[in-house]
Amino acid sequence: MQRTNGSEDDRYTRGLARFISQLKFDDIPHDVVHRAKLLILDAIGCGLYAAQKPWGAILSDTFLSLDSTRDCAVWGTDKRLSAPHAAFVNGAMIQGFEIDDIHRQGMVHVGCVTVPVVLALAEARGPMSGRDFLTAVIAGYETTPRVGQCVGQEHLGKGWHPTGTVGTFGAAAAGSAALRLSEEQTVHALGLAGSQAAGIMAVQFGSMMKRGHAGRACQSGIYAATLAQNGFTGITNVFESRFGGFCTAFSQTEDRFDLTELTAGLGTSFETMRYGLKFYSSAASTQTALDAIRNIKARRDFKPDELDRIVVHGGQVMMEHTFWKYEPSGITNAQFNMPFTIATLLLEGDVFIDEFTEESIRDPRRIALSEKVEFVHEPSITAMGPKHRYIAEVEVYLKDGTTLLDRVEAQRGSEQCFASDAQVFEKFEKLARRVLPTAQVSRVRDLVMSAESIGDVTELVKEFQPRG
Repeated sequence: MQRTNGSEDDRYTRGLARFISQLKFDDIPHDVVHRAKLLILDAIGCGLYAAQKPWGAILSDTFLSLDSTRDCAVWGTDKRLSAPHAAFVNGAMIQGFEIDDIHRQGMVHVGCVTVPVVLALAEARGPMSGRDFLTAVIAGYETTPRVGQCVGQEHLGKGWHPTGTVGTFGAAAAGSAALRLSEEQTVHALGLAGSQAAGIMAVQFGSMMKRGHAGRACQSGIYAATLAQNGFTGITNVFESRFGGFCTAFSQTEDRFDLTELTAGLGTSFETMRYGLKFYSSAASTQTALDAIRNIKARRDFKPDELDRIVVHGGQVMMEHTFWKYEPSGITNAQFNMPFTIATLLLEGDVFIDEFTEESIRDPRRIALSEKVEFVHEPSITAMGPKHRYIAEVEVYLKDGTTLLDRVEAQRGSEQCFASDAQVFEKFEKLARRVLPTAQVSRVRDLVMSAESIGDVTELVKEFQPRG
C-alpha cells in the first residue's frame, strides 16, 4: 500500500476539526448538556478530594519552584500556577484516586483531560461564559472516545495508557474550542497533540505517574491549542498518515484501527451520553466483578472464613489490566489489582476512598484473602469487542460445597444504568467535603448545575480554593 505523508488524505482529521470548531451551545441537545454537567461535577469532586494526597503536593510544589506565573488555581489548595502547570496538577488529581469517569468502549477517562484545560484557559485567557465552558468541555468529551474507538481495545492491550495517549487529543479539542480556533487551526492543534501523545500502562503497578498521564495530556492540550492559535503547525493528517501517524504508530497492525470511528455520528450521536461513573475507588476493569460479588452477598451473606475460592471469568484486557499476584508496592497497584480489591470488599464492605491507605495496602488479611481469587480468560468475551470488555462472570465456592454465581455486564453508574442526579450529588459531596466547607461544596454543585447562566466561569473556579 502506497504511503502518503502529506495532506492527501486528511478527511477524518479535518472532519473532527470541523466539528470542534463549529460546535455551538444551541446545537447540543438538552439531555447531553445535563449529562455533561453531572460528569463535570463528578470530575471536580474527584480532583478536589485528591488534592490532599501526597502526589498532589509533590506536583504543585515542584511546579511552584519552576513557575513564577500565578494565573490559575490549583483546586482544593491556595496555590496558583500558570495555565499548563495548573491544568497538569488538576488533571492528575481528577485521576488521582481511581474514582473518575470512564468511557467503556473508548477505554478512556475524559473529565481529567478536558475540564482542567478549559478552566485553566478561562482563568488565563478569559472571560469565558458558562455556555462556552460547557461547549468546550463537550467538544473534548466527544473527541476523546472517538479516538479511543478508532484505535480499538488492542491499544490498551498492547500496553499504552489511553488516558495519556488518546486523552491528549481530547485536551487539544477542548482547548481549541475554548479558544475558538478555526477549522484550520484545530487541524494543526490535533496534529500537535498527536506528536505529544504518551503514556505506558506499566505505571499501574506502583507509580505516581499513573495520575500524571492525565495531567500531561492536559498540559499538552494547552500547548497544542495555544501554539496552533499562534501559527505553529502540526501534522495535518495526524490520524490518516500511513507512516508515523497516530493510528499506525499506536495500533498493533494497520488493519486493527478504524478511521470511520473518528467522525461517525458527529453532532447527532453524542458520546457524552455513553460515559459511566465509578462508585468503587479502583480500576474500571474491576468494577463489574465487585458488583457481582455484592449481588452474590445480597443473596447469601457469606463470611470470608467460609470462602474456599473465587473464580472470575472475563476477557483478555480485563485479565491483563487487573490480574497478577498481589504484592504491596503503592496505592495505585492495590487499586488496579482485582484479587486485592475483591479481598477489600469482602473484609471492609466497600471499596471507596477510605479503604486505601499506605497501611491498608499491606494488610496481611487482605493479602491472604486475595490469594483465593483466580481468573479464567474467556475468549468468547474477548471476541465480543471493547463494548463488552467489562463483562465479568463470578463463581464463589464455599468450604461447605456451595457454589454461588453471578454475571454483570455493566457496573453501577455505567451508561446502561447511569446514576441518578441524587447519587452523583451524594458522591460529589462525599469527596468535596474532605477539602471544602459545606457552604462552598453546595455553591460548587449549584454553579455547575446552572453553568449555562454564568457570565464568567471563573466565578466557579474561585469556589475551588478553601475559604476559612
